Amino acid sequence: MNGKYKEITGFILAGGDSKRMGINKALLNVGNKTIIERSRDLMLNVFEKVFLSTNDFETYMFLNIPMIADIYKSLGPLSGIHAGLVASETKINFFLSCDLPLMSEEMIRFICEQRTEKPISISSAEGRNQYLCGIYNKSLIPTVEDILQSSNNSINKNGKSFSSIKKMIVTTGAEIIETENLPFYNEEIFSNMNTQNDFEIIKKKISE
Repeated sequence: MNGKYKEITGFILAGGDSKRMGINKALLNVGNKTIIERSRDLMLNVFEKVFLSTNDFETYMFLNIPMIADIYKSLGPLSGIHAGLVASETKINFFLSCDLPLMSEEMIRFICEQRTEKPISISSAEGRNQYLCGIYNKSLIPTVEDILQSSNNSINKNGKSFSSIKKMIVTTGAEIIETENLPFYNEEIFSNMNTQNDFEIIKKKISE
């Protein structure tokens, strides 16, 4: 069995508003666990230190892991990444969105092992970069703050969820890890659970 990473801190991002689902998707049950519990258990298998990034501490107290709140509010997932980087005591940090319930330990470990001089390492699959499943270096804090401050001062904040992360990647550069040819890859591994239909598909996949 592989040991846990001590030099990499794990962060679960649970700051989404679940608008398309209509209810908090992180608390939906699949089998005998909620989606967020599955994320927690997965990350605790890989990292010695795991934090939850959320602005709703009361809801997630039952997870029994430390929580951190956004410093910059209502500016999308980059706010959660920023809060994690500020709180982290390690240079290297792995971030995972809680709405990727089919993510595997093998994929997380593979991404963590792809060392690079670039401050960001993210995976790419099915023609898309997976921004919320990857490595972000603590050295990014000043760049992230500049982007968040610029976004916060903008009159039009539409599309902020991923445009800010894309801007950071353009600014700093990122290692893009191709994953489709890996032996443990499957086309559902990066599936986002955003709608009720997605939830039904996820339930079937996990019960198989």
